[in-house]
Amino acid sequence: MAEKLKWGIISTAWINDVVIPAINNSKRSDLVGVASRDPDRARAYASKKNIPKAYGSYEDLLNDREIDVVYISVPNTLHSEWIIKALEAGKHVLCEKPIVTTMKELESVEAALKKHRVVLFEAFMYLHHPQTLKIKELIQSGRLGDVLSISSCFDYYLPEDAADNIRLNKKLDGGSLWDVGVYPNSLAISMADAGAPSEVYAIKRYDGTEVDSSAYGQLKFSNNVVAHIAVSLRSPNRVGATIVGMEGFLSINNPWKPGLDGNESQIVLTTTDDREEVFRFPAVTPYQSEIAAMESCIIDGSEPIVPMNMSRQFLRSMLALHESARTGTLITL
Repeated sequence: MAEKLKWGIISTAWINDVVIPAINNSKRSDLVGVASRDPDRARAYASKKNIPKAYGSYEDLLNDREIDVVYISVPNTLHSEWIIKALEAGKHVLCEKPIVTTMKELESVEAALKKHRVVLFEAFMYLHHPQTLKIKELIQSGRLGDVLSISSCFDYYLPEDAADNIRLNKKLDGGSLWDVGVYPNSLAISMADAGAPSEVYAIKRYDGTEVDSSAYGQLKFSNNVVAHIAVSLRSPNRVGATIVGMEGFLSINNPWKPGLDGNESQIVLTTTDDREEVFRFPAVTPYQSEIAAMESCIIDGSEPIVPMNMSRQFLRSMLALHESARTGTLITL
């Protein structure tokens, strides 16, 4: 493998706007091309973003032997198809979350991955950031004592006139839980460190949309950690997380996109004697951390921070949350 990765992007989704700078700012990556199913759109997008190559189909990008790794940002329901096709083309893959939305799709992706010696991981950018890695370290070192609960939220306001937004499209697996719900769900599982939850209960609101506009859930883990999650597409912007242990708790005011605003981020540890310790982190974006992780996996042979077995845990929990909300019952995994 060359010391610089050649990247291609499948789709012209808005999320590319934060990933493209991360690739361009890396010393071990080059952004080579972007693909759209509309050749004119691909050319216009490549020109606007200063991307050397434009492909009039996703297949054309995958057939380009210059491309080492692809970033997939198509709608949720198309993830499995293009992950598998990329793997079959011998490409490494960074795929937007959720990696898939059904267990059958996940099994197909896992089967394809076993056949090819490539790297694949789900783009939970915040899990790669130094802030999140420090949170994990503080928990594992015992600074909080035994963890009791994990609470987090991710709310924002999607205007009611945004009817054509894919987040409101039921056929594309839209809705608050599949959109921003994957963040609190993944944080709970990552920090509880006990695999998928053993029990989940969830409630959804619709508020005039065909998909859930808000969702609220509780997850219980085999080690008795309890997590509370709250997400919404119909609320003022609100993010945050708190992790409570028997000897201290962590306050995280920007858990999902630390450093993205160009400022340093911080977390605060408060102990049982009311002492506070502040941990500060440089203004590196989580997307930059994510690209660096992919480079490390491919070039250096490092293990993924978000391996496929973790993505399986995330999906099992998400599917249980959806089922609980649908049936109005507690779901045991």
